[in-house]
Amino acid sequence: MEGLPLVQVGDDLAELLVVALQRQQVALKDGDIIVLAQKIVSKAEGRRVRLADVQVSAEAEQLAATVEKDPRLVQLILDESAEVVRARPGLLVVEHRLGFVSANAGIDRSNIEGGHEEDGWALLLPENPDASAAVLRERLEDNSGARLGVLIIDSHGRAWREGTAGVAIGFSGMPGLVDLRSEPDLFGQELKVTTVGAADELAAAASLIMGQAAEGSPAVHVRGFPYGLREGRLAELLRPKERDAFR
Repeated sequence: MEGLPLVQVGDDLAELLVVALQRQQVALKDGDIIVLAQKIVSKAEGRRVRLADVQVSAEAEQLAATVEKDPRLVQLILDESAEVVRARPGLLVVEHRLGFVSANAGIDRSNIEGGHEEDGWALLLPENPDASAAVLRERLEDNSGARLGVLIIDSHGRAWREGTAGVAIGFSGMPGLVDLRSEPDLFGQELKVTTVGAADELAAAASLIMGQAAEGSPAVHVRGFPYGLREGRLAELLRPKERDAFR
């Protein structure tokens, strides 16, 4: 989606999206989905923290020495986390307070003003991405009259693979999982275990379009999503700890 300015703290993100769509002469239709990079949601919601203002605990100092990271950044990671899952030099994997497992609690210093400065800014994930998506969806639906979905994504590493990929961290008006059990396969046999992580699949596709560096394309308009829209939330994608073979 072209035409979005650099988002600043307090910006009306819904209005920015409406204006960008109008400039491209795109009229939203029933079933469309707007996919947003986490960064622009976090920026609009003021989820920036200046490292110079962070008070570091003894726990963070000790963990920072282990993982060889800035103690102030480690403190922010701990503040956003429910549990440290793995810690070694150069790596800190945690269970985020929202329930998913990720490196550094999703905290990032790239593509934000002042992020490169020693005492500069770090960007946290939205406080409640599902709620953020719901508010944006309501605004966009009111403006367009269409039945929509909104998906907020971030880039995560994966336990079984190298490289990062886009994943869903919050959504509204669309499914997280699509259960295909009992559906026939190509040869008419009943599927027994197939459940599709539809929100994550769409997140990965949108992330490929957005890019990971200086592309400046933090929003994607999706038309033709192959599954019906419904109410959904992040919790349906999160595997319970007792079923997590890696924990």
